Amino acid sequence: MNTTDSKNNSEPEVSDGQQAESRHGERSALRSGPKILTTFSSSLGVLFSSRIAVIGLSIVLFWVAVAVFAPMLSPYTPYEQDWKAPNQGPTAAHILGTDELGRDLWTRLIYGARIVLIILPISEDLWLPGGTAVWGVFVALLFGTTLGLLSGYHGGWLDEVVMRLLDAMMAIPIILLFLIIMSTLGASAFNVVIAITIVGTPGIARLVRSLTLDIRTREYVKAAQTRGESSWYIMFVEILPNARGPIIVDAMLRIGYAIFAMGTLGFLGLGMPPPSPDWGSMVAKGREFILEGSFWAALWPSLAIASLVVGLNLLADGLREESMKYQ
Repeated sequence: MNTTDSKNNSEPEVSDGQQAESRHGERSALRSGPKILTTFSSSLGVLFSSRIAVIGLSIVLFWVAVAVFAPMLSPYTPYEQDWKAPNQGPTAAHILGTDELGRDLWTRLIYGARIVLIILPISEDLWLPGGTAVWGVFVALLFGTTLGLLSGYHGGWLDEVVMRLLDAMMAIPIILLFLIIMSTLGASAFNVVIAITIVGTPGIARLVRSLTLDIRTREYVKAAQTRGESSWYIMFVEILPNARGPIIVDAMLRIGYAIFAMGTLGFLGLGMPPPSPDWGSMVAKGREFILEGSFWAALWPSLAIASLVVGLNLLADGLREESMKYQ
């Protein structure tokens, strides 16, 4: 009897307030799942309600699909040469033709899409998931969003210093800034990411700053300040989620700009080092044989760059137009 009493006395007592809090937490956890699904379904509804966005998404998904399944879509490697068929037009063996070294253009095209959208080659044996253009924009988003939130929320001397430095960077023509960075660092995928990050950060920071200046005056931000929340909590939990719409649209546009920049750098010999299947370098090599009647090597990578950039722009424009209807 005494043993039972001692066991009962050793059990901690749970107050009514703790029980209510536990039940509230369970209900919140149960509600979070349907809330996420509702947000996801509403986002899909906004996407598919725009014909322009659907067309853009279809183009982007096509290139993502061929990039993911590139090894299955061609019997060749991007470096394999057919010396019997240089600068050849479309045939049964090479559906888009070959370049000056007899390399299959379809193979080099889809493996080039992998570098842009799917993988970031660090060395011959090391790569990271996520394309070169995607990584460049992602890192630029990290830096630009942080600088924009700090400047917009705190203001004062911090805002002045950060914005003046970014204005000085934006005063340099974009293509000139790319050339300066790549000629200094050298041609590689990792350096392309650095260049895209440096060039893209100022514009993202200015966008996030303008959104922060508007959102910081909202009632829920003032309520968080009244509760004594830290500035980091307010910036990344209260302000940033409510600014995500314009930031996502801008990020899609910037991926398109990054792909175009990669093509330009490759055309000038400052992008991916040879013999990488870089679309820009493919255009640069192929243009040398246009007057000889072999225009295929320049045509297909040019269409690839144009179609992917147009697809991303259509997707971003469609999302922006539809999202404005719900504001």
